[in-house]
Amino acid sequence: MKQYKIIVEKHLDGYVAYPLGLKGVVVGQGDTYEEALSDVKSAIRFHIESFGETMLDVEPPILEAFIAEAGIEV
Repeated sequence: MKQYKIIVEKHLDGYVAYPLGLKGVVVGQGDTYEEALSDVKSAIRFHIESFGETMLDVEPPILEAFIAEAGIEV
């Protein structure tokens, strides 16, 4: 089993999830966090079946991911 780092965003109309650093566009969505995560996992599996595992090789590998919020004065 290969592990991927996945971002899940909460929006007014639901959740959007996407993996970090993968080649191609892979996105999932749902009304809940769990639905979006399940949908993106399904999309990753479909991507592997369609294009092969090399499309999912992250180079260089992402060791950690951080989300930061910063105020910018303009």
